Amino acid sequence: MEKEQFEHIAQEAFDSLPEVFQTTMENVHIVVEDLPNPETSRKVGIRSGGMLLGLYEGVPLSKRGIWYGMHPALPDKITLYKKNIERVAQSEKVIREKIRDVLIHEIAHHFGMDEEEVRKAGY
Repeated sequence: MEKEQFEHIAQEAFDSLPEVFQTTMENVHIVVEDLPNPETSRKVGIRSGGMLLGLYEGVPLSKRGIWYGMHPALPDKITLYKKNIERVAQSEKVIREKIRDVLIHEIAHHFGMDEEEVRKAGY
């Protein structure tokens, strides 16, 4: 799948989320990369043979104090790893579903859920 098509599907997935999530996400940039670099994989504890499908980097809303925004803040970043998502999904329909699931998973981190809470919620 071409990167532009993948990005379009990711945008559709974001647009399909309830408006309350879209409007309360602030200072977040969603990007698509082919694969995580070795440093990123090492940083998040991905072992050899493991696959990282997405990654949230930033300050979760639940951790932002009154100080947040008093100085320019870099946007939080949600990265979707295209090639890894394609590896676990063999059809366009499944790729669409997986993109949405991974996006929701990473957005949940933005809202302050930890890994256990996100997985318990089904993502």
